[in-house]
Amino acid sequence: MARNAVLLKIKSLMPSLSAKEKRIADFILNDPKTVSRMTIVEISSNLGIADSTVFKFTKKLGYRGYRDFRNNLLAEEFDPQISIHEDVTPTDESLTVAKKVFSSSAKSLTDTLALLNAKDLEAALDLLMGAGRISFYGCGESAVIALDAYQKFLRSPKVCHYIMDSHMQVMQASLLRPDDVAIVISHTGATHEMCAVARLAKQCGAKVIAITSYPSQKISRYADITLVSTAEEIGYRSESLACRYAQLAIIDSLYTAMMFRLPGSSDSLGKIRNAISMIKEDTEGMM
Repeated sequence: MARNAVLLKIKSLMPSLSAKEKRIADFILNDPKTVSRMTIVEISSNLGIADSTVFKFTKKLGYRGYRDFRNNLLAEEFDPQISIHEDVTPTDESLTVAKKVFSSSAKSLTDTLALLNAKDLEAALDLLMGAGRISFYGCGESAVIALDAYQKFLRSPKVCHYIMDSHMQVMQASLLRPDDVAIVISHTGATHEMCAVARLAKQCGAKVIAITSYPSQKISRYADITLVSTAEEIGYRSESLACRYAQLAIIDSLYTAMMFRLPGSSDSLGKIRNAISMIKEDTEGMM
């Protein structure tokens, strides 16, 4: 993207903007760096206009929405403290960077734990306990979380399913049955493929457990239960390094609680351990 492309685009549209849109445009042009750190709610509150007006303004600029617009604005500014990690500065020594990253990850876990409640966890566990099959979904960074969840739950007596390709996930979701449970992971809660998966799963009568940092987003419309992962970084960026640990911890909690309640858990764990042991023994014999 060319330097200042977002700002040039705004300036070029100035003559065709409404009075409210011109206020938004002037607000951005006067201090683009500050705006790149603001949420849509903060901008609308500052200007005394509706969130939808700001959203429509970004659509008029050719973006999919405010988050897409802000990501482009951030890319132009390339403020490392925001684009990479809010707490880290370019002058930090490597150990200082490590301490800040560790601290951010720990805070993400603490904040997420504070948002969890027994009612939602018990409801999610009830769905998992009654599931004929558990399927995991995620794309991009969330695909890695979904894969980790799959390899954990594979140790349970439950039938589990996971495909890495997001298009194939959509196809598979369209074939779910009413006794299936879909665990859909999306940090933003607005990823097109994951919203499609959740919607298709719901249409098939399957139960949907969503794990997201933005519970107010579209994906929650299709979820029977929404479990919220959070991180301090999510204020300014559409992705978060630290929220991955929170999502993994939510999944680990569900898996652990389910395994203690499921009959036959010891047998399935034993089979997995024997299989892994056999591979290790074969490998050792080849050395």
